Amino acid sequence: MLEKSDLEYEKVVLIGIVTRDQNEEKLTEYLDELEFLTYTAGGEVVKRFSQKMDMPNPKTFIGTGKMEEVRYFVEENEIGTAIFDDELSPAQQKNIEKILNCKVLDRTNLILDIFAQRATTSYARTQVELAQYQYLLPRLAGMWTHLERQRGGIGMRGPGETEIETDRRIVRDKISLLKKKLETIDKQMEVQRGNRGQLVRVALVGYTNVGKSTLMNVISKSKVFAENKLFATLDTTVRKVVIRNLPFLLTDTVGFIRKLPTQLVESFKSTLDEVREADLLLHVVDISHANFEDHIASVNQILAEIKSADKPTLMVFNKIDAYKAEKIEEDDLMTEKTSSHFTLEEWEKTWMNRLGDDVLFISALNKENLEEFRKKVYEAVRQIHITRFPYNNFLYPEYDTYGEEE
Repeated sequence: MLEKSDLEYEKVVLIGIVTRDQNEEKLTEYLDELEFLTYTAGGEVVKRFSQKMDMPNPKTFIGTGKMEEVRYFVEENEIGTAIFDDELSPAQQKNIEKILNCKVLDRTNLILDIFAQRATTSYARTQVELAQYQYLLPRLAGMWTHLERQRGGIGMRGPGETEIETDRRIVRDKISLLKKKLETIDKQMEVQRGNRGQLVRVALVGYTNVGKSTLMNVISKSKVFAENKLFATLDTTVRKVVIRNLPFLLTDTVGFIRKLPTQLVESFKSTLDEVREADLLLHVVDISHANFEDHIASVNQILAEIKSADKPTLMVFNKIDAYKAEKIEEDDLMTEKTSSHFTLEEWEKTWMNRLGDDVLFISALNKENLEEFRKKVYEAVRQIHITRFPYNNFLYPEYDTYGEEE
């Protein structure tokens, strides 16, 4: 397995490109996210570089002139790592390392590094290890140059196996072994899920760092690790929660992110199984983030990929305490009003209005509107429960009725 990297605020530069499919605004947004990822991994971003290109350079990703500018800056400022926003091919990574003479990572490698730091249980570590080896396999030649030479000399002539082939075989064997190990654990977890009885299953889903774990802690009164960093949660946590007298299972899952490496989607299949088998989804959104609508689209895309887009869903807009609408001065006749100027009340009248009662605005940190949240979740879980067990209808009265009886 690749070693966990203890990065003590390494000096880092970020590199991205503006293409036909990705305008300057979108690139800035992606680089902001990449900077947060870098901070989470323990790096300090010193400078960002960007270039307009029709498509990435197949040899060095960016043009030769821009690469020379980056090389000069890296040398002058003793930069330890250059991080590219898109996935680099093994050849590109090798060529760039030769030019810059420093460590070169891409977004996938960075996310894998964070996952390696955050994985605590044996299962999460196995998942990350598998993803790392799958990423490593095509890059072996670039990582160890001595492996490119074939053994020769007396007694070594004739058909044989080069060192690179030997190492590839070792890595393939390791991948095969890890897949079998994961299959065994998946079966065990499937049995565990089956043993949870007939309780309604509710899953918290959403972009990374939107406050799912904080919400989980507030509702279930448990202590799930929560931090203002990306991917604070890797391991799926399941807790039994009771609202009034209605019990259900609440699952906290790994956060989604744009450009999520395919190796990780495959490796974290079991985590996504928790979402697949849930009866109700609580889609948590950080409404204070400028691009929260894009985050919703990214999560919905992954939910569609795992065939969970049609599940009953409550949209939970979290962090209302941190939401600040941009203001337009009264005498400003030039600035056009956009969604960034909307108040929360105005947002409620937009496309959110079409979602009807399935929308909530809360602050898990300050515990604002949590009573309304409990009521909505209770009613949604109750509806699923009494549909499954009609004779239990009288056991779980409507939320407001329950309050009157008390």
